Amino acid sequence: MVGNLLITVLVVADQQLHTPMYFFLGNLSCLEICYSSTLLPVMLDTLLKNGKPISFSSCFLQLFFFGYCLGAECYLLSVMSYDRYLAICKPLHYGTTMNTTKCIQLAAVSWISGLIGISIIMVLMLQLTYCGPNEIDHYFCDTIPLKKLSCSDTGLVERVDLVLLFVYTMPPFLLTCTSYVFIITAILRISSSTGRQKAFSTCSSHLIVVSTYYGSLMTVYLLPNSSALNKAFSLLYTILPPLVNPLIYSLRNKEVNRALRKAQRKVANFRIFHSVLTYLVNVKEK
Repeated sequence: MVGNLLITVLVVADQQLHTPMYFFLGNLSCLEICYSSTLLPVMLDTLLKNGKPISFSSCFLQLFFFGYCLGAECYLLSVMSYDRYLAICKPLHYGTTMNTTKCIQLAAVSWISGLIGISIIMVLMLQLTYCGPNEIDHYFCDTIPLKKLSCSDTGLVERVDLVLLFVYTMPPFLLTCTSYVFIITAILRISSSTGRQKAFSTCSSHLIVVSTYYGSLMTVYLLPNSSALNKAFSLLYTILPPLVNPLIYSLRNKEVNRALRKAQRKVANFRIFHSVLTYLVNVKEK
């Protein structure tokens, strides 16, 4: 939460970070904040109390926000890879192609796509009858454990789930992989071995995170009957991304570190100013 909040504040406050790449990183950090605040407080409360009841409405509210963030992040990650492809492989056209309007449109498509997908699922899930057991075999409210609590026919929900899984994972994942193939090809043309090594280090870490995210997501929803395996893989796309994305995408960047040092200096100067002002007020009162 701290890392993602810090990146969001820096991107908004620092003028030099008002570029397409950091605009999308700011959006990603906002998504990760939503992820963390949707899942972790309930999970920690449940663990601390060794099991905790959750109301029907709260459970479906958590499902809605989780699904919304999940769908939006699937497309936002592919948008970010496309942005890097344009910046590295088409640098002369980057400024005109990735203008402010296009950035806002791409971000809006990502956020709206998440809303559309989860809205379809919510309508179908709320039409089911829940008259069976009431214990969720998971650490958050997801469609797979909730379907097991229903005594209605879940065939339609499962088919729609499978279609949405394909729509929200395969096209973005293929676009991301294609973008990185072109990026790596461009990197191989770099004459400097130091520059090549640095670029490969950055791209490989990005690609590992994205592959883990999409791979674990597809594994969970394609193998819904393995409860223990699902819970383990769910950690890879719910808990891990908000933790590692700030480190991999932003906090290693020189521009972000420069903006962070600049913000620290401003805070230090404000403290000095506040201390001097307080001292002068006290002297005047005496």
